[in-house]
Amino acid sequence: MIDKERAMEHLLDLLAIEGPTGQETAVVEAITQKLLTAGCKKEWIKTDDAHERLGEGFKIGNLIAKLPGTVNAPRIMFSAHMDTVPLCRGAEPVIQGNRVVAKGNTGLGGDDRSGCAAIVTLCETLLKNDLPHPPITFLFPIAEENGLHGSRMVRFSDLGNPAMGFNLDGQFPNEIVIGAMSAVRWTAEITGISTHAGLEPENGISAGLIASKAMTHIAEQGCFGRIEKDNGSGTANLGTIHGGEANNQVMDRCILTGECRSHSPDFLEQIIQVYKDSFEQAASRVTNEQGKCGKIKWSVISDYNAFKLKKSEPCVQIASKAVKLTGKEPRPLVMDAGLDANNFNEKGLPTVTLGTGAHKFHQVEEYVEINEYLFSCDVLLQIATLSAKP
Repeated sequence: MIDKERAMEHLLDLLAIEGPTGQETAVVEAITQKLLTAGCKKEWIKTDDAHERLGEGFKIGNLIAKLPGTVNAPRIMFSAHMDTVPLCRGAEPVIQGNRVVAKGNTGLGGDDRSGCAAIVTLCETLLKNDLPHPPITFLFPIAEENGLHGSRMVRFSDLGNPAMGFNLDGQFPNEIVIGAMSAVRWTAEITGISTHAGLEPENGISAGLIASKAMTHIAEQGCFGRIEKDNGSGTANLGTIHGGEANNQVMDRCILTGECRSHSPDFLEQIIQVYKDSFEQAASRVTNEQGKCGKIKWSVISDYNAFKLKKSEPCVQIASKAVKLTGKEPRPLVMDAGLDANNFNEKGLPTVTLGTGAHKFHQVEEYVEINEYLFSCDVLLQIATLSAKP
């Protein structure tokens, strides 16, 4: 049933549209037009006010399309986020063998435009062929890449209160993600004392030195990068460093930000504590000639919480059957990352995540494997068909 030529046209069109986090307006316009062309009515499609509730820096809300069902069955949801990382600005998609790649020195944006294109293809296939389907919500969240913000802000009432969800945001289409990590963002604001670095450096307290000592101690504790300990595992990263104004001034202020992740809430708290303690200890140990020391202002924000679905969950069962019917062996897995599905599951909407053939995301080498993308389009059609049955 899938028109492969049209499926590829949707993919290439959406990959070519610039839409970094917070600036998804052009993507919304393009997907909306494709949905209308596919046969959706205008009244089925809207954007919510997620951008207004998120605040400054967000231009448009989540895109939502609600299809009436042709059969009496529970509503289901398909979702794929619209935003891409900054590396994908100016991407020019080209077909190279069995892959779609970026022509220049950019990322491609297959994460997650391949998911968006697969949903558009599903909508077009259902409506153009007048196929039986349950009520379906198509959700295209904003602002996934910098903290899953769009899915966090979406209201289930705007979605028509679906019974289960199928999120598209991954690599291999036979992989069914049934669990993912918790993540927090931390900020360490370091305050030292500014003095002339040539005339009286001994009277200053370097915020940069405090930062370096703290991060060195964290690494020595085995809490940087991939973390594997007897009582748990996780990951942690230093993302940004901002500080200093001049080379001849002892740095009196430095701000570091980063993240910590784990599948275990208790172990995540242990990682966070190592970071907090390391910064506070480093600040207390860097002193000037008067015995004064630096200060730390530490803060942590939870991005999303871990989840793990049972394999008996209906969305897991339907996704697994759809993959098998399409010709591959389903592979349920727990992912070491965060997904919009984290927020959906936390809010009570059981949601699995499926891949759409995108690989090496957030890299210049990113590509979409064409056969995998087309396979995922078939899987979505199978899910819609299976969900239409009593």
